[in-house]
Amino acid sequence: MMARFSLSALVLALSVWNYGVAGIDLDIESEDSIKSVVKTIAADMFQYYSATPGVIISNIPGQLPGPPPTPAVTNAGYFWWEAGAMFGALIDYWYYTGDETYNNATFEALQHQAGPKHNYFPDNQTLGMGNDDQGFWAMSAMTAAELGFRDADDGEPQWVALVQAVYNMQLAKIDDVCNGGLRWQALEFLNGFDYKNSISNGCFFNIASRLALYTGNSSYADEAEVIWQWMEGVGFIDPKYNVFDGAGVKNGANCTEIYKAQFSYNAGVFLHGAAAMYKFTNGSAIWQTRLQGLLTQTIAIFFPDGICYEVACEKALVHCTIDMLSYKAYLTRWMAASTKWAPFMLDSVMPVLKTSAVAAAKQCSGSPADRPNGRMCGLSWSEGEVWDGTSGVGQEMAAMQVIQANLIQSAREPLTNATGGTSKGDPGAGTGDPAGTDPTVLEPLTTGDKAGAGILTAVVAAIILSGLVWVSLPDGNV
Repeated sequence: MMARFSLSALVLALSVWNYGVAGIDLDIESEDSIKSVVKTIAADMFQYYSATPGVIISNIPGQLPGPPPTPAVTNAGYFWWEAGAMFGALIDYWYYTGDETYNNATFEALQHQAGPKHNYFPDNQTLGMGNDDQGFWAMSAMTAAELGFRDADDGEPQWVALVQAVYNMQLAKIDDVCNGGLRWQALEFLNGFDYKNSISNGCFFNIASRLALYTGNSSYADEAEVIWQWMEGVGFIDPKYNVFDGAGVKNGANCTEIYKAQFSYNAGVFLHGAAAMYKFTNGSAIWQTRLQGLLTQTIAIFFPDGICYEVACEKALVHCTIDMLSYKAYLTRWMAASTKWAPFMLDSVMPVLKTSAVAAAKQCSGSPADRPNGRMCGLSWSEGEVWDGTSGVGQEMAAMQVIQANLIQSAREPLTNATGGTSKGDPGAGTGDPAGTDPTVLEPLTTGDKAGAGILTAVVAAIILSGLVWVSLPDGNV
C-alpha cells in the first residue's frame, strides 16, 4: 500500500533536510545578520529554561532542569553553575543587540540564586557546591555591573556587593596546602575537596581582577597577583602559558602530579582576568607579557585551522561531559571582552572569532527528536554543515556567544565606578559567615533541596577524580 503524505508534512521534511545541509544563514560582515542569527539562537537556548514565556521549566528561578545526565547524553539536565553562566550570556546578548526580551528573567535568576545571605551560596546547592560554581554566578553578577545592567532596588542584592561577598568567602578558604590556592569543592565533605584546580582559582583570579578595575581598590589586584604567581609556581600555568586542569592533594600528594588536560574555559578565565589586570596597571609590561603569552598559546591550542575546538573531548564526543559542551562559550566571550581592556589583542582575536562564528552557524543544522526545527547547534564547528548529533544549552550558548562576539568593536565600553558604573558595593560582604566553610551551621536540607542539581556534583566529582571520563590530549599540546 502506498504511503500517504500531506503537503505540509512534505514541506516540513524538505525544510528540515535543508537546514541539515546549510545550517543557519549568517553574513558575518553584516551587523543586522549577526543580530538576527543570535536572536534565533538565544530563543532556542532559552526554551530549555522557559518553553513558555514566564513559565520556568524547573519551577525554580535561575535553575535549569535536572538531574544532570551521564557523559555524552545531552538535554537530560544541567548543573547549577551552567545556569549562572547562561544568564551571564543573556546579559551579553542584551549588551550586543539591545534586545531586552530576557532581561526580566535574567534579573530574577541572578537575584534569586544569590540566596538569603546574598553570597551565591544557597542552602539547596551545598551538597554539590564548588568554588568554581559559586564563582560563575559571581562573574555573571560582575558582568551585570560592568555592562550597566538593571540595578537592584535598595534592600535587594547589589551586583558588586554580591561579587565582593563571593570574593571574601573564597579568600578565607585559601589554605597552605600546595602553598596556597583554592580547592575545587567548597566544603570538606564533598568529593573533589582534595583537588586543587585551575577553574576554581581562575574564577577567583577573574573576579579579583575585575573588582580591582571596577572599584579602583588595589587590594583586589594584590590577591589576583598572588593567585597568578601561585598558578605558575605550582605548575598549573607552565612557561609556555599552557593552563592545566589541576592536581590532587590527598595523602601528601601536594599538587605534585598535575593532570595536564587542557580545557578552553581554563585558558579563557585567566585571559579575561589578565586583561583586566593589564587595564588596571595601565598597560604594564609584565601583564602585557603574560596576556600576550596566554593569548598566543590559547589560539595555538584551541583554534586549529582558525576554528574553536575543545581539544580534550571533541575528537570523540562520547567523552564530552555536559559541562564540556559549553566551554567554548566562555572562551569566546572572554576573548572578545578582553579586547576592550587590551586593544592590542584585536588583530589576533577577531580573525579566529570570525572564522569560528561562521563555522558555528553552519553547525546549527540539527533536528533532535525533542526540537526538530532543523537549526539546533552542535559542538563540532569544524564539521561544517554536517550536524554532529548533539544539542543542548551549552551548544546553543557557545554558538550565540561566538557569533555575537563579532560585534565587540562597536559595543560600548565596560563601566567602572569612575566611568559611570552605578552598582553599589559592600567591601565587607561575605565576611564572618561560618556557613562558607562549616556545613554544620547550615539548616537541614529538605527532600526537595536534595533533588536539586547540586547534589549530583559530588557524583561527577568522584568520576572525574577516578579518571573515567577524561581522555588524553593529542601529542604536542603540552
